[in-house]
Amino acid sequence: MILIISHTGDAHAVAVGQALQARGWTPVLLDLSRFPDPMSLELRYGGARSGEVLMRDSSWGDVDLAECRATWWRRPQPFRPPADVADPVLRAFAMNEAREMFGGLWSLIGGAWINDPQRDDLAHRKSWQLRAAAAAGLTTPETLITNSPRAARAFIAGRAPGRTVFKAFSGTPSAWRETRLVGPAEIERLDLVQVAPVIFQEYVAGVDIRVTVIGDRLFSAEIDIGDGDYPVDFRMNYDHIRIRETSLPAEIEAGVRALMRNLGLVYGAIDFRRTPEGRHIFLEINPAGQWMFIEAQTRQPLTEAMADELIALHG
Repeated sequence: MILIISHTGDAHAVAVGQALQARGWTPVLLDLSRFPDPMSLELRYGGARSGEVLMRDSSWGDVDLAECRATWWRRPQPFRPPADVADPVLRAFAMNEAREMFGGLWSLIGGAWINDPQRDDLAHRKSWQLRAAAAAGLTTPETLITNSPRAARAFIAGRAPGRTVFKAFSGTPSAWRETRLVGPAEIERLDLVQVAPVIFQEYVAGVDIRVTVIGDRLFSAEIDIGDGDYPVDFRMNYDHIRIRETSLPAEIEAGVRALMRNLGLVYGAIDFRRTPEGRHIFLEINPAGQWMFIEAQTRQPLTEAMADELIALHG
């Protein structure tokens, strides 16, 4: 059995599921937002049914997750307590109990993971991935992560105006933040850094390179913002960007593979900036990054590659 932990609104999970079905597999989608209703979970120890990890869901019927041999930790959703549990203390208790139950469940599911949840969680941490990238031999931008307004002002003052960017650690559809240049308005509000830490980096001019790693396969693409008016973050220019397949220098490819080993990942979407001089500067890695916008223009078989990897890991 191949398990995909995501939700039906995730186009990537749906596409990979369809690719698996075309190969004769029936993947199981585990949407954690359906717990505790209509989904339930039964873990059994001792007796005739010892070792059973039974998921009951109206969409799939009964599925023994102990039979799983390959799992894609794609986009796990938050648990959703019943609306009639209004007391915030009781809701917090219920959610914590659910996290404890499922936290143990991941260790019970055998087989291989894309990616192991604990390694995936650590690899999402910007402070750690920058250190891991440097250890892999990749060049990273000069960076300051801080909640100190004093340190932030000194970092910004150390380079020319308009040559510092700042970004958030994470984002959600309701609270998403693009990478931005630090300007006069941001400098006036730097005291707010005390409230929430910020990532400050030197601005690296150049072309965006997205490297999608699936198992042993590397897919590289060059992203040109074209007529877009926001060169700092290509995600602000989806209507204008032009993407084409490209290649990596041998030393960068070796660094990417070393980074994946350092982080213990099977899948990762890595962003570089290639400078006019041809240097590749590592920006970040997303262990659950998107690829369909890359696949649409380059025709690189990323969806098929993920399905192939899950089948190979299943054995």
